[in-house]
Amino acid sequence: MQEPRLTLITRPGCHLCEAAKEAVDRVVAATGDRYVEIDVESDLELEREYGERVPVVLLDGREHGYWRVEEARLLADLAQPR
Repeated sequence: MQEPRLTLITRPGCHLCEAAKEAVDRVVAATGDRYVEIDVESDLELEREYGERVPVVLLDGREHGYWRVEEARLLADLAQPR
């Protein structure tokens, strides 16, 4: 099984992160993709990179967006091959 194309970087207690999870859940429900969620506080490098800029969506390991999930854009980008 392939690794998920999507990664959602979040922080506990973050209301924007909760909204982002709901948005990503809708996207993967439509596409059949999966995603992994990573707590930014679990990794010092992630904390340095993203800090207060969470939630962050990574697509194929590259930053796709932060703070808000652009669902239509994410759906379109997931339709593209890796």
